[in-house]
Amino acid sequence: MAIDKKFIDLFVNVTSKAALASYYTVGKKNKIDSDKAATDSMRSELNKIEMNGKIVIGEGELDEAPMLYIGELVGTKKGPDFDIAVDPLEGTNFAANNLPGALSVIAVSEKNKLFNAPETYMDKIAVGKNISSDVIDLDFSTKKNIENLAQFKNKEPNKLTACILERPRHKKIIDELKELKVNLKLINDGDVSGALLVSDDKYGVDIFLGIGGGPEGVLAASALDSFGCKFQGRFLFKNNNDILRAKKMGIEDLNKKYALKEIVSGDSIFCATGITSGDLVKGISLNENNYISETLVTHKASNLKKIIKKENILTP
Repeated sequence: MAIDKKFIDLFVNVTSKAALASYYTVGKKNKIDSDKAATDSMRSELNKIEMNGKIVIGEGELDEAPMLYIGELVGTKKGPDFDIAVDPLEGTNFAANNLPGALSVIAVSEKNKLFNAPETYMDKIAVGKNISSDVIDLDFSTKKNIENLAQFKNKEPNKLTACILERPRHKKIIDELKELKVNLKLINDGDVSGALLVSDDKYGVDIFLGIGGGPEGVLAASALDSFGCKFQGRFLFKNNNDILRAKKMGIEDLNKKYALKEIVSGDSIFCATGITSGDLVKGISLNENNYISETLVTHKASNLKKIIKKENILTP
């Protein structure tokens, strides 16, 4: 069953209010306060919606997150059952230091249709729509993925742009991309938004790759699914605790590559509201009595993929 379209505006309101709450902390050099402001607001707004919501990806497990923890029930407890993935503040450093690209993000699916990702790293690769599924693969070398993509797009590698987190762990991949003369878009944080740059040609990114957060991979996958993009993810486990947690979540094959349809298997709504302006959306702007928000929204069932700009009344 599809998620009723009436919920689109309700979830846009959730991320818009969370973005506004976090916006007041922008540039204050306190990422904990920034995250808490967004989380408190998001939880409060979710609890006003007529639904039985369950947080499947959140701020952490109960012992480390007092709000929006994994397993927390939200909503009025009346209405449809939803699984909910949240990242109230994606890009905590961006907000704390008043840098571009901080977002408030939520993905909502029908019950049991959104992958319950463990709090661990994920190796990811994503490309845009209309790319054959055999072009990219996590098991291919960087060179093979780039050459395949270049051939499919009928471009030279030096006409492709790859987005990747600028981290020491990616030095080898970045060196290989440089050797292939691929254009680089290096990001410091925010790999939900990084992955989403493959969703539209206007962003000028052909491929997203590298290791980032597993939960962020699931959030990005929800939006990429609506755009018809290709995505593959594989969890990486640092220690036995990670492995035990994954097995408790029902993950048996620790080396499995997950395609989009295995991460988001039904209808979904995705919302990402800008806190500070970035590649995807503009940040919050304040007038005397109003605030303006921009939200990238997708709803798979209605084929909705758009940026919604809203002027909202500031409540005291």
